[in-house]
Amino acid sequence: MKLRKKMWQMPAVLAVLAVFFTILFYADNKYETPPPYGKSGVIDISGQELWRGNPIFLIDGWMLTDGRVGDKPTYIGEFSNLQRGDLAVSPHGKARYRMILRYEGEPVVVSVDFPHLSSQYKIFLDGAMLAAGDGNGRIAFWMTPGDHVLIVETMSEMGYYSGMYFPPALSTAGTLKRIDNIQCFAYALAFLLPLALAVFTLFMWRTGGCVSRCFGMLCCFYALYMFRYFAFLFSMQAARYWFLVQGVALYGLCFCVVRLTVLASGREKSSAWRRVRCTLLVLPVLLVVLCLMIPIVPWAVFIHGRMTDLYYVLTFCCVVFFMSKGVTAEDWESCYTLVGGTVFGVGLVLNLFFSNTFEPIRFFWQFEWCGLFLVIIFGAMMVSRSRRILRENDALTNRLEEQVKKRTEEITLLLEERKAFFSDMAHDLKAPVFATQSFIEAIRRSGVGVDPELCGYLDQAQARQLEMARRLQGLSNVNALDKIEEEWVRVSVSELLSELDAVYCGEAGVRSIYFVVEPPKEDVFVSAQPEKLNILFENLIYNAFRATPGGGCITVAASGEDGRVSMSVEDTGCGIPEEELPRIFRRFYVGERNRESGTGLGLYIVHSIVSEMGGTIHVSSTVGEGTKFVMEFPMAE
Repeated sequence: MKLRKKMWQMPAVLAVLAVFFTILFYADNKYETPPPYGKSGVIDISGQELWRGNPIFLIDGWMLTDGRVGDKPTYIGEFSNLQRGDLAVSPHGKARYRMILRYEGEPVVVSVDFPHLSSQYKIFLDGAMLAAGDGNGRIAFWMTPGDHVLIVETMSEMGYYSGMYFPPALSTAGTLKRIDNIQCFAYALAFLLPLALAVFTLFMWRTGGCVSRCFGMLCCFYALYMFRYFAFLFSMQAARYWFLVQGVALYGLCFCVVRLTVLASGREKSSAWRRVRCTLLVLPVLLVVLCLMIPIVPWAVFIHGRMTDLYYVLTFCCVVFFMSKGVTAEDWESCYTLVGGTVFGVGLVLNLFFSNTFEPIRFFWQFEWCGLFLVIIFGAMMVSRSRRILRENDALTNRLEEQVKKRTEEITLLLEERKAFFSDMAHDLKAPVFATQSFIEAIRRSGVGVDPELCGYLDQAQARQLEMARRLQGLSNVNALDKIEEEWVRVSVSELLSELDAVYCGEAGVRSIYFVVEPPKEDVFVSAQPEKLNILFENLIYNAFRATPGGGCITVAASGEDGRVSMSVEDTGCGIPEEELPRIFRRFYVGERNRESGTGLGLYIVHSIVSEMGGTIHVSSTVGEGTKFVMEFPMAE
């Protein structure tokens, strides 16, 4: 059923394109305009014909003179170069086009527009030179009743176009200006729209993969191809070499279309694509080389034309082949690819079979229309792709949020159960631990059967028992810390240091230790739970008391700068060996000096509280000189 729906897309697209290009062929085609028509070097023009909606296109009736013929009747577009089918002669050189404008009517100012002259040119009217240069040409003159001799001289040295290949347009200045404005706006839109889509695609290159990159390149190549209008309009120096730029842009456009078709069909890893890719990359190089050889080897222009047609046919066959392989895939992109491939195929067919029979008046060539449709189709595909990715990301985000919420609830419950388990365990183990200590003491006091060997065992058992008692005490402290559910408040650092001075100054005096408090110059604030903040300083200050001998000094200081609050506790005690510093914040780690009395949890608790407050803690120490703990916290507003 899906295959049948997709197969109906191609006839529908072909029908729409057939109607569109049929209307375009008769409504915007220089070769389908009404008379007058030139004949034998003369064109008869009346005043009424100058004021109609479309200009008079000087297609028929020219007399051509070059190095091989003199006054040969021709129409503009009959020959793309001066070779005219004779492969033995050069396609370049000088040419002279002559036509008599026979006018009947009131005198009027008229203009003649010569588009895309791929040669150096000189334009004469009645023996006077009115214009010369490269690119586009235009003259204006006073049309009076009678005959006016119009002569165009061209001189070409390179490229596969030479002479005058695009029909000139004769009309009033207002009519030509109106057509120029429409055409300039249309080409500006066709140039800027792909660039905008390419810029939009740039933001997806890192996440969109090959499809986004290939579409971005397709837009850039099409924009470069359409820029030729402005290269000739402004008579840029690059205009004479634009045939090379235009060819490269067209080859790149073909390659990107095939690449997008391959990606949509899922055949990017197939051997067929590897062979096609090599061919599509090598052929443009040969075509460019042939372009450069045209001024040297006369037959190169013919070979280039046939190989270009072969490249278009090969591209079309590749698109059809890979479309046929991917049309049954249940992929939403295959619909866009099928439509885009159909449009591209129509463009190639029109480019091959409507040469010299169609040239637009106001808008684009048929192949340029197909290229614009192609950009729009793949642009719609990229928009749909982006919307689908956003929907999938939203769904994935919502799912992840639900999973994170569920997992957070599970982890919270697990942590609560673990806290309860450790609390119960610490409570239940206190009795047997202290009972064991009592039994050991009773055995020692009784002295019954206590020999030196048993005394050694009792010493080891008592040491283990004391270690377990210390750890149980530390575990109780950790459990007590976890049970604190106090609200976070804005704490004044100056007031905090004043409270520390009042609490610990007396005890320091009893220990004959100087206790110094250095508040910040201007009060600063931190966000904390006051009870945990007190526990933090209690652990640090009592550690300093134990390490500092009588006559020593403990300094608690604070400062605030650049949105950070720094607080420190410094003593002049025994210090900590350098090799122990990396391990002092580990849980249950006890230094050599505190083996008998330490629990190994004091500094661990300090580090946990500092991290919970979003701060950092650093320690510096020198044995025999003292230790300094420095903590930094975010400043509360």
